[in-house]
This record gives sequence, structure tokens and C-alpha cells, in this order.
Amino acid sequence: MKPWRRRELLLGALAAAVPLAARSRAATQRGPAPLKPGARIAALAPGTWLEREDPTLELLRRRCRQEGWRLLTPPELLGQWRWFSGTDEQRASSLRQAWLDPSIDALFLVGAGWGSARVLEQGWSIPATPRWCVGFSDCSAVLLAQLAAGSCGGVHGWFGGSDLQWERLSSLLKGRPVASLQGRGLRPGLARGALVVSNLTIATSLIGTPWLPALRDKILVLEDTGEAPYRVDRQLTQWRSSGLLDGVRGIGLGRFSWAEDDVLPGDFSMEEILEERLGNLGIPLVHQLPVGHGRPNMALPLGVPAQLDGATGELSLAAPD
Repeated sequence: MKPWRRRELLLGALAAAVPLAARSRAATQRGPAPLKPGARIAALAPGTWLEREDPTLELLRRRCRQEGWRLLTPPELLGQWRWFSGTDEQRASSLRQAWLDPSIDALFLVGAGWGSARVLEQGWSIPATPRWCVGFSDCSAVLLAQLAAGSCGGVHGWFGGSDLQWERLSSLLKGRPVASLQGRGLRPGLARGALVVSNLTIATSLIGTPWLPALRDKILVLEDTGEAPYRVDRQLTQWRSSGLLDGVRGIGLGRFSWAEDDVLPGDFSMEEILEERLGNLGIPLVHQLPVGHGRPNMALPLGVPAQLDGATGELSLAAPD
């Protein structure tokens, strides 16, 4: 199996979570400036390592070139220490330098993997100023930490996939409107609030840390892959028991995938688990949104106002209340 294929399948679930809710500082400033031709984008790998011939990196380079953007690949991106592109300290230093460099207009977190939280652990605090930062899967840890720090500009998405998927991501980065996402409504109602989007396992691993933003009054969108229904049940039960879902205004569910042999006769199906654990919260619930591992993985910005319609299954970016 090719290393980059293995990375696509890896989740990067970190150890067990503890039942403590983290506080976040609300982002009050405007978002980052829209990207224009000539923008400089830094590619970073906080959770894995990349080979020089990795086709996903070449795809990102080509797409940036088509937009008139310049993709920067620092030397440490193509290094290797065990499973990572560098030691935890080296990866943290690379992220810090790129984040604080005023000549860099956006950060693309590539490769996913399972080590992003190890980078956060190194002690550097993300500034509250706005910053474009794109990633998903294990890199959700950085996006959540950014939102918890009060910084807007995080985008849950991937630069791969179809041209339509890329066009949505690039439109968000250029400050242009994007279409609503369509799922299937499970519990009716209309929810408005700022978006928090994440891989479920990664967000669960951040419970009790400073890097999980407050969820009250938010619209929460979750996705996952490689986790059996019973493990998703266990995680959502932790969220319920810890009070993390108290005050959440609505929940959207992206793609959840698992191995067929993870479900034994008599087990709950994934759909049953998701509906049973989230359907009695008294808030709008939508599933089958085109978000997360697999295709399409349509980009969603964190911290921006959105509207979730539990009857029609539509999720749209919206004006604030």
C-alpha cells in the first residue's frame, strides 16, 4: 500500500478523553483578507510525513498555480522522524513560524495522520488574530485550537477531490459566497449559530484540554471514518455525559464510514447509533451532509454564522442573528 494511501485511511485518534469542558475566547474580529493572485500559501504537515512524489502535494501545487497563488513547501515538510515530518518540537516550530509570518497568507495542513495534538502540546499559543488555515481529519485538532483561541479563518476541507470540491474551497478563501449543503433531515427545527466542524474522534480526544472551543449556541458538524458504530456510541455517550452538548443549537452529521466486519448480528447500525444518541436532544438534527472522509468533502468554515434546517436537511452560511 502506498504511504499516501495509508495516510488517507489513518484517523489519528489520540488517547482517552477526560470529562471536562474547555472554555474558549470568542472571536470578535473580522475574518482574514480574501486571497488574491500572488497570495503565498505554506504547506505544513503537523500529523504525518510526506514523500516528495506524493501526488496530493503535486495536485495542491497545480491548483494553487491556476489560482495565481504560490505554494511554499518548507524543507521540514519533506523530512521524516518516525511517522512524522519532524520531531514534535520541529513541527511546532514550523507551524509557529508560518503562522506568525506576515508574508504568508494562508496555511494548508496536508497529510492528516495522527500527531497534530502533539504539536499543540509543545506550549505555543495560537494568536487570536484571523488566519486562513485549511485541514481536516487529524488536523481538526489545529482548527479547533484556533477557534478556541479566538481566531477565525479555520476551514474544514481538503484541497483534493473533484474540481467542484476545490472550487468551493477556493471560493471561501477568496471571500465569495458558496452554495448550501444538502443532507437529510432527522429532527425538524431551524438552528442559527456559528459553525464548529470536526472529526468526532479528534474532538473527543481534546475534551479536557484548552483546545476544544465552547459549543454553547453553536451549530456542530461531525464526521468520522474507521470507527465502528459501538465506538461512535461510546464517544457520543461521553459527550452527552460530560455536558458538552448542553446549549448546542443544532447538529449536522457528515460522512461516517466503517468496516463491514465491525458490525455483528444484533448490533446497532451506524445510522441507529447516531440517531439514538443525538435525536433526543430537542434540537435540529441533519445527517448525510457531504462532509468528511470520502468524496465529496465540501469545505465548511469554522466560527462563521450558519443556519441548519432540520426539516429540509439544508446547511447554509447565514447572516448573524
